[in-house]
Amino acid sequence: MNLPELPFPLKPYGPEGGWTYENGALTGRAGARQDRFVPPGGDSLDPASDAPRLLGTAPAGDFQLIARVRVGFAAAFDAGVLYLHTGEREWAKLCLELSPDRPTVCTVVTRGHSDDVNSFTVDGDSHWLRLSRTGGAFAFHASPDGRTWTFVRVFALGTPEEAAHASVGFLAQSPTGEGCEVAFDHISFRPEGLADLRDGT
Repeated sequence: MNLPELPFPLKPYGPEGGWTYENGALTGRAGARQDRFVPPGGDSLDPASDAPRLLGTAPAGDFQLIARVRVGFAAAFDAGVLYLHTGEREWAKLCLELSPDRPTVCTVVTRGHSDDVNSFTVDGDSHWLRLSRTGGAFAFHASPDGRTWTFVRVFALGTPEEAAHASVGFLAQSPTGEGCEVAFDHISFRPEGLADLRDGT
């Protein structure tokens, strides 16, 4: 799939997500109890633990991937996600998630096993999300309006070579529910990093 806003093609991974793009909006759907998460206390990734993803390899260098996500919340932990992948057991999610009964900006970073962090609750079923690469690090930000950004997290993931060839894109999940539809609009890609992660820009 080619989106006019992105300088790289996207390819589906995981279960069928029914991804479509029309009038500037990308939509997809997770099926019942679909998630991508490795419990911190578990021994391995359950092969059944997967969720629809639409990913492409980001160009070399710093970048920002931005989108407003809207989630058809129906059950706890339904979410729309900006997703980062550097290896089979190394990936990260920036989520707008019903966690468990309030829309919440959440993050997950998986290095063999997943962590799980709730950052702050938001009003309504939509919010802006931003995934950035700056040097050898990645950063997550969120915003109510796409103009003023709240710093959520900065982290390293994978080897320097893996990080330089990271795949990025979109994910839908419904870990406890019967399915969840998500929509991403105002999608943009900026081939530049962030000078200051914490100044709101």
